[in-house]
Amino acid sequence: MAAGFKIRYMEIDDIERVAAIDREIFPDSWSETGLFSYLIRNDTVFLVAEDGDGIAGYCGCQCAADEADIITVAVMSGKRRAGIGRELLYELICLAKAHGAANIYLEVRTGNEPAKALYRDFGFTELGIRKGYYSDPTEDAVTMKYEIKH
Repeated sequence: MAAGFKIRYMEIDDIERVAAIDREIFPDSWSETGLFSYLIRNDTVFLVAEDGDGIAGYCGCQCAADEADIITVAVMSGKRRAGIGRELLYELICLAKAHGAANIYLEVRTGNEPAKALYRDFGFTELGIRKGYYSDPTEDAVTMKYEIKH
């Protein structure tokens, strides 16, 4: 685990803080209502990473049948490069495996080189490009896949 950080399941009381972090990071951010609607679903799990200052990052994954889709992995700008994103991703992979997933998919902005490098480090491979997937600003997405070895 990243030094000084604790990974735990996201709770309803965390939604306001997570939404604020999301607004800081992403132009097309989640609303509190959107986060709540995913948090209460049976097929979705969100995790948060917290330190002495509170929540520093979060991630989410949706599982269906033998597949999982990573919805988001995000770390506050002032808390990056401390291993938080890596630990969050590791925990998501473990949860997806425990739910019986054989493959994990995600989309990432084509210009987000640090995120793509992290995913590649874990063994994700690029499947293709989704044109105009992101808005504000418009950007293509790289679709990536991770095959779970059971």
